[in-house]
Amino acid sequence: MKRILLAILGAVAVAMALLSPAFAQSKGKVYYMVPTLLDEFQTGSVSALEMFMGQVGYEMQTLNADNKTDVQQSQMNDVIALKPAAIILAAVDFNALKPSIEAARAAGIPVIQFDRQITSTASDFTSVAGTIEIGQVAAEEVQRLLTEKNGAVKGKVLQVLGDPGDPYTLDIQQGFEEVMKDFPDVTIISLPAMMWEASNAGTIVSDQLLANPDIDLIFLHAAHLSVAAVASLEAAGRQPGDIYVMSSNGAPVGLELIRKGWLQVEVEQPLYAQAAAVAMFMDKVVNKEEIKPGEYDVLGLKSVVTIEAWGPNIKIPGAAITKENVDNPAFWGNLQPPTDQVKPVE
Repeated sequence: MKRILLAILGAVAVAMALLSPAFAQSKGKVYYMVPTLLDEFQTGSVSALEMFMGQVGYEMQTLNADNKTDVQQSQMNDVIALKPAAIILAAVDFNALKPSIEAARAAGIPVIQFDRQITSTASDFTSVAGTIEIGQVAAEEVQRLLTEKNGAVKGKVLQVLGDPGDPYTLDIQQGFEEVMKDFPDVTIISLPAMMWEASNAGTIVSDQLLANPDIDLIFLHAAHLSVAAVASLEAAGRQPGDIYVMSSNGAPVGLELIRKGWLQVEVEQPLYAQAAAVAMFMDKVVNKEEIKPGEYDVLGLKSVVTIEAWGPNIKIPGAAITKENVDNPAFWGNLQPPTDQVKPVE
């Protein structure tokens, strides 16, 4: 009798374990192809995607390309051979990865573009910040800051882009310059920090302080670039506020520089919501179900899905961070992940 009872209790324990979330059967493995882990947005994207993908039942493995196109191409070939449930791609170079995307989809593997939009070929889903809109918000902030500094929208702006092979930075530049063209009294000097290397941004700022000592404002396309820019300003003997500085993506280092007075504005890239959107639509992507256009709530942000030539595309809005709202926990740079679980879109 004792043996029978133990057997029954054992069977019940196994059944309960199998029903628990920790032992629930995975819907499959998804590979995230991250371009680099050199900045906090990229490292944050790994942890956010892992968290949200786990909430909807998928395992995730990350492969880091170290900002090398050939490495990412090789990684894509290796992953295609493994036949995962899906691939999430943040491309090092949006042109060079086109053949890899097409090869994966030809093998029946869905490809999701994360953060770095690719429009030259079809994908199964794209989750991006409104990057052109980020540039437009940045332009509005520049207008405000130049008026505060010079009494009107006039002066000299140094714009430090990221790598020109990344559509993220090109879209921000497009949105920024489209708005600023209406202000002829503003001179914009635009230079790229190749490979998104912070040291390259620091060199640009040092050189331009010598060539253009009358710079009023520096706009950098990522917060980690601002760290090097501030170091160059300090080395040149400048104090916080002598030259206004702003950047985009909302990383922790950017928020800290706002608190220290070096940065006036960070235009946030909504990392948590971008990752949550991928998880929300993953079932539909994997099961090759229709994704309907329209407005969706993603962690409280009103986001819009459109059906583009390259496939379903969700665009998620960002916001300007200043000293007045820098401590808002909703900003991902404050490293307080949302507690609400995401649910698959039905």
